[in-house]
Amino acid sequence: MNEARPECVFRAAVVTVSDKGAAGLREDASGPVLRGLLEEAGADVGEPTVVPDEQDRIEQLLMLLADGGDVDLVLTTGGTGLAPRDRTPEATLAVVDRLAPGFAEAMRAASLEITPHAMLSRAVAGVRGGTLIINLSGSPKACREQFAVIAPALPHAIETLTGRAYECATPRPAPGGGVAPCPGEEGGSQLV
Repeated sequence: MNEARPECVFRAAVVTVSDKGAAGLREDASGPVLRGLLEEAGADVGEPTVVPDEQDRIEQLLMLLADGGDVDLVLTTGGTGLAPRDRTPEATLAVVDRLAPGFAEAMRAASLEITPHAMLSRAVAGVRGGTLIINLSGSPKACREQFAVIAPALPHAIETLTGRAYECATPRPAPGGGVAPCPGEEGGSQLV
């Protein structure tokens, strides 16, 4: 029996930042995990792209993805720690127009409940044009844990960013009359 896939709610890309992965010395484990999680969340997402820990290469790829108009969300995995070649946050900061710090703050806070090593994460999140870019850690386990934290906010964030959302403070008509609640709300509205 075929299980129905959720309706596509956004278009996404996954970027794995890894010297060994880019050189073919290590199989990318985190990128496919994020792709699967995004598909379960209803995203249209292609194969992960692997790039070495070189800031200019990361920047070029993030700009290409964001400026191409084909994706609403880019999730990166890897390169967020304290190692000398961990440059994913710097690359992200160099290309975004605006920061979206709540994503990284929430991931770090939740991860601190699991490990004190969460304090080593320098992950950032921001917006370039109409694309949200979020850095996640490099391990498959961390990707699962961090994605679970941000997943509930992604559809509304992307709807808002792309102009496809109603403003939640403004009532909108519901089918059959009355006022429709905001996405994720049972009957009330939320301010964003």
